[in-house]
Amino acid sequence: MTGFGVPLVALHLPIEKAKNRKALMLGIALVAGLGGAALVAQIEGDRGIPPIASNGDYEVRGIEVNVGGDNAEDARNKGWREAQRKAWTKLWESNGSGGAAPGLDDSTIESMVSAVVVEHEQIGPRRYIARLGVIFDRARTGERLGMTGAKARSAPLLVVPVLYQGGVATVYETRTPWQKAWAEYRTGSSAIDYVRPAGAGSDSLLLTAGQLDRRSRNWWRLILDEFGASDVIMPIARLDRQFPGGPVTGTFTARYGPDNRFLGSFTLTAKSEADLPRMLEDAIGRLDGIYTQALVAGVLKPDPTLNMVAEIDPKLIEQTLASAGPVATPASATAPEATPSAAATPTVAAGGATITIQFATADGPAVDAGIAAVRGIPGVKSAVSSSIAIGGTSVMRVTYAGEIDTLAAALRAQGWRVTVGAGALSIRK
Repeated sequence: MTGFGVPLVALHLPIEKAKNRKALMLGIALVAGLGGAALVAQIEGDRGIPPIASNGDYEVRGIEVNVGGDNAEDARNKGWREAQRKAWTKLWESNGSGGAAPGLDDSTIESMVSAVVVEHEQIGPRRYIARLGVIFDRARTGERLGMTGAKARSAPLLVVPVLYQGGVATVYETRTPWQKAWAEYRTGSSAIDYVRPAGAGSDSLLLTAGQLDRRSRNWWRLILDEFGASDVIMPIARLDRQFPGGPVTGTFTARYGPDNRFLGSFTLTAKSEADLPRMLEDAIGRLDGIYTQALVAGVLKPDPTLNMVAEIDPKLIEQTLASAGPVATPASATAPEATPSAAATPTVAAGGATITIQFATADGPAVDAGIAAVRGIPGVKSAVSSSIAIGGTSVMRVTYAGEIDTLAAALRAQGWRVTVGAGALSIRK
C-alpha cells in the first residue's frame, strides 16, 4: 500500500492459462494436416483476453464516495479513505461476522488494503465523486475477520461464456464484452474455482457455442484435460438492443455439465451502451451466486461419468485379430522352426507376445504419434495399425518381448493413461 499521493491500481495479471500445450498442438496439427490458409485465418487476429489474477484476496466493489477537500488531491485522498472505511464495514457484513464491524483507525485499515480500483471518478478543484473498489489482502484481513483456514471451494470448473447478440452465438471467435467481463471478474473471494481460458490461439477452435450440444463424455474429458478442469459451466448472455445507442436488455442463464443442465435465469437492463459493462459485471455477480447456491446444495459437483474409464470390448478385440490375421515380424522371418500353429495363436507370436492396443485418434497426426510412441519403447518388435478411426478409437497390433504389465508401465512413463485388459491395452493422453 502506497501513500495517497500515489495512485493505487489493481494489477491485471494473465496467470490463468491452459495447463499444457496440447490444445495448441492440435491446432497446429490441423493446419499442417489440411494445409489450408482458411484454418490459419480461423485462429489469427485480435481475439482472447487473458483473465486477471485470482489470488484469493477480498474485493468489495461499487463503493460510492462524494467528498470535498482543500484541493483536488486532498479531496481524492479523503475519498479513498472513506471508501476503505465503507468497504471494511461491507466486507465484515458480507462474510457473516456477527455484530457491527469493529472500529479501526484509517492506518490499520490502510495496512490491510492491497489496492484500490477506480471504477468511475469525477475530480473537481475541491470535490471528488467516484465509484471505487477496494481489495483487501487475504493474509492480513483473514485474522480480523475471524476466519481460520482457506475458504472451501469447488472443483476446478471450465468457464464457457456464450454470448448471443444479433442472432449470432460467439465464445472466443471475436473479442466480446461478455468474455471481457469474465476476464476482469475477480474470482478470489468466490466459492467457485473458475478456470477461464484466455481465448486466444486454438481456444477459439476447441470452445465454441456448438460445444454445448455435445454429449460425448470422451470428447468433454479431452477438452477438460486440456485446461485442467473437472467439469464445465456455461454462463450464457443474450443481449437485445431496442435501437442503436439505446437501452440493452440482457437475459442471463446459468448452465452446467456436459448435459447442459439449467440452474437459473434472470434479466437485467442497461440504460445505454455505456452502461453495458456495469450490467455485465452485475450479471456475473448474480451468476456466481447461483453457482455458489448450487454448490452448497450439492447440485454443482463433477459429473462422475466424465471420469469413467473406457472398457476394452473383448468382442472388438477378437474381431480385430480375426480380420488382421498373423503379423509378420523380423524375428519370425528369421525363425524357420516356427510352426503355423504358433503363428496362429493370438496372444503369442515368434519373438514375443502379440498385444492389441486401442488408442484415441482425433486426427491423422494422432495416429502417427500413437504408433511412433509405442514403437519407441524398448522390447517392441513391431507395431502395426489394424483399424484406423479418425475422430474415434484406432487399434494397433504390437509384438512385444516382455509382459503386458511391463509395456503398460513403459507407456505410463511416457505420459499415457493406460487401462489393462485381457491381452490388450487402452491408452490415451
